[in-house]
Amino acid sequence: MDPKSVLNFANDEGVKFVDLRFTDLPGSWQHISFPISQLTEDSFTEGFGFDASSIRGWANISESDMLLVPDPSRFWIDPFFEEPTLCLFADAIDPITHTGYVYDPRSVAERAEDYLRSTGVADVAYFGPEAEFFVFDHVSFRNEPHHAFFRFESEEGNWTSDNPDENLGFRIRTKEGYVPVPPFDTLQDLRSEIALNLEAVGISPECHHHEVASGGQCEIDFRFASMVTTADNLMLFKYIVRNTALQYGKSATFMPKPLYGDNGSGMHCHQSLWKNGQPLFGGDQYADLSEMALYYIGGLLKHAPAIIAFAAPTTNSYKRLVPGYEAPVNLAYSARNRSAAIRIPMFSKNPKAKRLEFRPPDPSCNPYLAMSAMLMAGLDGVLNKIHPGEPLEKDIYEMSDDEKLHIPHLPASLEDALDALEADHEFLLKGGVFTEALIARHIEYKRKREVNALRLRPHPIEFQLYFDV
Repeated sequence: MDPKSVLNFANDEGVKFVDLRFTDLPGSWQHISFPISQLTEDSFTEGFGFDASSIRGWANISESDMLLVPDPSRFWIDPFFEEPTLCLFADAIDPITHTGYVYDPRSVAERAEDYLRSTGVADVAYFGPEAEFFVFDHVSFRNEPHHAFFRFESEEGNWTSDNPDENLGFRIRTKEGYVPVPPFDTLQDLRSEIALNLEAVGISPECHHHEVASGGQCEIDFRFASMVTTADNLMLFKYIVRNTALQYGKSATFMPKPLYGDNGSGMHCHQSLWKNGQPLFGGDQYADLSEMALYYIGGLLKHAPAIIAFAAPTTNSYKRLVPGYEAPVNLAYSARNRSAAIRIPMFSKNPKAKRLEFRPPDPSCNPYLAMSAMLMAGLDGVLNKIHPGEPLEKDIYEMSDDEKLHIPHLPASLEDALDALEADHEFLLKGGVFTEALIARHIEYKRKREVNALRLRPHPIEFQLYFDV
């Protein structure tokens, strides 16, 4: 779409405000609204000035002036605002250099797509994420020096309340179910409403269902697209899920591991490369893959410890990425085997359907940075012909400890993942996609604001373990 089409749409719909959406470094959506009269054709080149100094991970106060330039290729009417409001994705532009701001995640992803085309390897990378989430009936938490707790409630919860009078509310238990029908699945109507809201903003849902964990875990898949479009879709998807749940009086969370002793929420990322409208991952190698696809896998496996600092970027992520549980921490690839970090789906022999699935990421990630890191790792494998070795056909969870010792694995904590990123990030700097400054800012932010925040606080389980030592 061009700017004129956006303005015509706004006029036809009686829009009163324009809302610009952008993403901070940790991956949360931000927005600024203007009267629609301020949106002109020139706005799509000149942008809107704003103060970026208070955005997490962005500018210092000494360099706070920034431009938000709306992208005319994607627009929608917000389904939750009372006044008709036109929404647009926006890129943060440095007003001095007039280039994508170094800490703007969306600009990183756009540079990654430019780099892909510059290599001649392919002209588009398709991504399809499966972002799982929980829906709770009530959530509360608090952290004080002398007092800390979290509590959530769900009528699907596979647990018992401390108050016997409340147990009537915990009557539906789905721990042993994956895709149960109602009444065990209590969230069918909510997921259907989410799917309708997704369609209204231009996202094509493909299927939705209950997930394995108790407490209202869900999955809603939407159609794959090019990388930046998919990252845009994921930000909008999370917004739609949270606000639709709120309308139902519930709280949705993409936190990877809110429940102890139950499955966490992952975000398996399907990906493939295409050129001139033709798929490049189908072939006559293992699992009907091409040699290029194997090299791409080799790059992902080689750089996975560094990638995971973006793709599983919270301390909570590593309560999901635990050996022997539901998440694959061992760096191997396999056809159909869901215990491997990389799975090659075998639903179809059609080359257009041939792709790989990278399983360690979770939905707490900043999708622009995580997907860009995956693409850059895969391209490094292709350009340097990094073969992934032999596939692993065994169920890793059933292997002996001695056999597992020979399989490399992911970092066991966010701190270890940040160390891995610090040691291995040259592949991210190619084409100016990532910068040393952004990587250093990400590492510093995560260490100071998240790793230390958890490391320095006593945990309730420590009182159970150590109070009487």
